[in-house]
Amino acid sequence: MGNYDALVVVSFGGPEQPGDVMPFLENVVRGRGVPRARLLEVEAHYQRFGGVSPINGQCRDLVAALRPTLDVPVYWGNRNWHPFLTDTVRQMAADGVRRAAAFVTAAYAGYSSCRQYLDDIAAAVAAVEGAPEIVKLRHYHDHPGFISAMTDHTRRALDDLPPGHRETARLVFTAHSVPVSMARTAGPSGGEYEAQLRATAGLVAEAVGRAGEWDLVWQSRSGPPQVPWLEPDVCDHLTDLSGAGVEAAVLVPIGFVSDHMEVVYDLDVEAADRAKELGMHLTRAATAGVHSRFVRMVGELMAEPEPTGCAAGCCPRPVRPAAPPE
Repeated sequence: MGNYDALVVVSFGGPEQPGDVMPFLENVVRGRGVPRARLLEVEAHYQRFGGVSPINGQCRDLVAALRPTLDVPVYWGNRNWHPFLTDTVRQMAADGVRRAAAFVTAAYAGYSSCRQYLDDIAAAVAAVEGAPEIVKLRHYHDHPGFISAMTDHTRRALDDLPPGHRETARLVFTAHSVPVSMARTAGPSGGEYEAQLRATAGLVAEAVGRAGEWDLVWQSRSGPPQVPWLEPDVCDHLTDLSGAGVEAAVLVPIGFVSDHMEVVYDLDVEAADRAKELGMHLTRAATAGVHSRFVRMVGELMAEPEPTGCAAGCCPRPVRPAAPPE
């Protein structure tokens, strides 16, 4: 476990009952000037699923899966909802933890997927007297544990297609869209969010025997229409594939390591509805979740040499506030 005496899983957080939804969303977008109408639209997505995001339950499952594999205690804290990271750090300090590794449930470089979590960790540590030192583990987009998990899930999704369509199905890898300006500043030299996602997609596609037969598209775009975000959108891309004669596709949400509302609504509802309208066969691969190889990866990351940290100015806060993920 390297020089760590604990692990803390750091995640986005999500509501767990209908009354949590709007307070959660308000917390996510605080200070970002998001219109009330947009919050009400996103709230409806959550209420469609009983006001419950799947992410907290999946974090509990991950923590439970990790505990038997590690010889240090495992904690869990969120950015936007209970258990809040500051409260978790306070408990860690009370338990005598001195130096912990942080495993963030986001695999890639970028402001929302890396820098913002670093800022959250620093703020939580600063707010707690006697807080432990917390070291964020490195990006793991190309780690064999993550690739193996997504490879297995992609194979299963291919197998779920009708037999006559498995060999010709198009692999469509998806990730959360971000403003183009944010994508350009991701990583020390820029562009790393998209580059890492393409690397992950290529590795998974090759592992399932579909090298060169895949696309990377984007989902969950939000924000003012005049602000450019990464494109194409997944639903638009399915329409284009159908127009080109593609009859089956597999959605592979490599941008997420556990299910968020973006996965269950934007893919399992909106994209699925679009495919049905087009007469296209569509399946969706599971996120990494608690796949045994993904779980084992966390201990392997902890055993690596300590990360060197991000370069000064890497993945800066966007000049224009980004709209909330759903």
